[in-house]
Amino acid sequence: MSSTQPAFLSALERLYQEGNAIVFWNDPDGEFSNQLDELALENVQIIRLDKTPSLQAKVWIERELDKRWLVYAPFDEPEPANDWLLDARLRGKAFNADTASMQLEELGLTTHALRDHLKLRAKFLRAKERIDRLKRWVQPGDSALDLDRKMIAVIIRADTADAASIFLKVFAGLIGEEADLGLPSKALEEITSYELQEAFWTIADDEFGFAEATASATSLRGLLYRLLATDFCNAIHQTCAPLAHFIINDKTKAAHASVFASRWRSDMANYASYDKISGLVADELRIMDILGPMHAELLADAMTFEAIEKRVIGDLKARIIAGGGANMDSIRALIARRRDGHWANPMLAIGNDSTKALAASYQALEAAASFFELQAKHGHGFSFSDASGAFTAYGTEIYKFDQLYRWFMRATEFVEPMGWSLLHELRDRMEDAYSGWFIGQLSSAWGSVIEGGGLLNTWRIADVVNQYDFFTKRVLPAFDGGAKRVYVVISDAFRFEAAEELASKLNSKSRVKAKLEPMLGVLPSYTALGMASLLPHQQLSYKANESLDVLADGRPTATLDQRTAILAAHGGIAIGRDDLMEKGKDKGREFVKPYKLVYVYHDHIDAIGDKRGTESKTFEATSQAIDELAEVVSFIVNNLNGSTVLVTADHGYLYQESSLEEADRTILPQDPPGVVKSKKRYVLGREMGETTKAWCGNTAITAKTEPGVGSVDFWVPKGAGRFHFVGGARFVHGSAMPQEIAVPLLTVKESDSEKVKIKVVEVSLLGSSNKVVTNKQRFEFIQNEAVSERVLPATLLFTIRDGDKPISDEQAVTFDSTSPMLDERKRSTMLTIQAGSYDRTKDYVLVARDAKTKAEAWRSTLRIDLAFSNDF
Repeated sequence: MSSTQPAFLSALERLYQEGNAIVFWNDPDGEFSNQLDELALENVQIIRLDKTPSLQAKVWIERELDKRWLVYAPFDEPEPANDWLLDARLRGKAFNADTASMQLEELGLTTHALRDHLKLRAKFLRAKERIDRLKRWVQPGDSALDLDRKMIAVIIRADTADAASIFLKVFAGLIGEEADLGLPSKALEEITSYELQEAFWTIADDEFGFAEATASATSLRGLLYRLLATDFCNAIHQTCAPLAHFIINDKTKAAHASVFASRWRSDMANYASYDKISGLVADELRIMDILGPMHAELLADAMTFEAIEKRVIGDLKARIIAGGGANMDSIRALIARRRDGHWANPMLAIGNDSTKALAASYQALEAAASFFELQAKHGHGFSFSDASGAFTAYGTEIYKFDQLYRWFMRATEFVEPMGWSLLHELRDRMEDAYSGWFIGQLSSAWGSVIEGGGLLNTWRIADVVNQYDFFTKRVLPAFDGGAKRVYVVISDAFRFEAAEELASKLNSKSRVKAKLEPMLGVLPSYTALGMASLLPHQQLSYKANESLDVLADGRPTATLDQRTAILAAHGGIAIGRDDLMEKGKDKGREFVKPYKLVYVYHDHIDAIGDKRGTESKTFEATSQAIDELAEVVSFIVNNLNGSTVLVTADHGYLYQESSLEEADRTILPQDPPGVVKSKKRYVLGREMGETTKAWCGNTAITAKTEPGVGSVDFWVPKGAGRFHFVGGARFVHGSAMPQEIAVPLLTVKESDSEKVKIKVVEVSLLGSSNKVVTNKQRFEFIQNEAVSERVLPATLLFTIRDGDKPISDEQAVTFDSTSPMLDERKRSTMLTIQAGSYDRTKDYVLVARDAKTKAEAWRSTLRIDLAFSNDF
């Protein structure tokens, strides 16, 4: 067939191929009259009844019955009583070639009554590209509204032709350079341009019970008011008086509105438009005022507005402050629920400052709750029988005060830039509790151990390795244990509580097992002496110069080259952490190949904290250091085939967010004689004598330096005091507080043992009933085992599905309980079934998927028999 032949020719030819000898074509509008003479129908005689009388045509047909005929008339088929060709018509086949009929056939529709409807949609059907896209979605039995819905989906380029996708696209059309509910939606304008706006509002009414006479921007605003107000009231299970006139009355459609809202805010491609639009609706409906008297439990499942999150945070903050360390489990449960929701979900925090700040707010609340619980446990302060008990107490529990304080302050760093006052009062309470209570109480108890307990005179604790014995008591035994190569990673100012976090991070990975212990650090606790003590040596000593260089067996220890010279005698080398990482796998392996001992040096915390201009970033630097150390350990194990890695530090640090006051300064009556070096937390010299204002000693005892000229006297401030504030005073080290001298030693071993393999915690559905009888159904789950270092928490997404199609909203639940008690490991969630008809004899499924990977964890078969509908 020639490419110039009309589109309907193939349909005509098909009729003759099917064995029809006579085809009648009535074209009332004469739409194809001009094309008729150009038809190239092989072996077909054409008769035009506008040019040939019907009686003549009848004679021709009856005379030559063996021929094929096309009888064309540019008018309607006559009544049978007036039709001269009735006999022939009854033997023949009718053909309709009007545009609507052809489109009906092209779309594969079986309902011929749709011809008139297609004529109404002539503007849409004018373009072949639109028809082709429509054909992908059309089903033979589609109704007029089905067609309209699918045409709308084509026009606005929705992902699918379902109503939810259309509304998502239309609402997103409100977001331009500025989000404004008063502006027309671009998508709705396109719908209107094809005269489909009435169909759009019919769909809105069918889906959500929302009827509007016009498709103006005001109507779209009204629809949003109703959807979000209904979703909010559904979640709190009651109707708020200020929102009552916006609530969707039909309970099934009201539930459907919540399903849609849940889909909108959980859709990765559309949640940004939800965030903006829901914020505008919240402002216009004065949601913050409505939330004022509501408590966190009432709002636990409400995710409609961001303002809800701020109200919950405010309520929990007030409870933590008022609780005085009372049981915080209910607060933790609420925090967990909110973090599983939309606004504070850590998985949505990347690139979203508001979500990041809200997630951080809950981290801060959780840290504060645990801090005050711990404070209540030690409400009478601290008391240690001896140095061993004090050191053990710090290494097993007391370090958590420092860790929780750091976690809290680090979290608030993400909140403060938002200009919110949510945590201001709690931050002040935390600062007062840490700097005003904890540090003071610990200083007093620790001082009794340092002085009265005699630690300063012996500098030894039973069953605790001294830092200066690190090489002989930890490195050499590793070789004796079968290690062919030992890596030592030393991070400047990496304190014990941070190492505990690193240990947990490493133990959450397969192939390695990390064990943490505290060593008794050298005193004064500063870099030059701490770094030297970690190197192989028989004797440490001070050089008699102004800088008091520390020597190891007479060799200098300050630079990487000097340390390499010392390590060379033991088959070793020193390298910076970044330099090692930059080598990559192949060059890294070549680099370490000649050596059995590799010292890797890392300096981030001290480099940031020990400067006035950057000391406020100490906790940020600590978090970054933990990540960087985890990376280098993984690099060593996975790329360099390292089987033994020892992670340690030269010293720890003290840090507080608040500025120090004069009372924090240790004032000496006079400068001690013989001073050579004076810092904020230590003074070094020779023949300095003693003072009651400071802890005084000699490095021959506290660092095993060579007695006599190879050692120096020191004075260090008692407790957390500073000798001066020059050059920044919030970040310090040098004295004998446990944060400074409890030097972490993390022994990391590679292993393929099943004992060190990790797995994600398993979850099961509780209850024997598998029937859903209301449009809101609560499901209860049990976490099969406690979360531990090797059993990781899981966040699962739950939906009810028909095959793979979701028919409910989607809810996230995190299973992270560390409790050995089964009852404490139960979790539940409420799922809302969307509006629709459900076959009570059909199997549907409750599906659990991993929130990060979307991999299916399990599914459970159920039946849906909606005999009842829940009210708010």
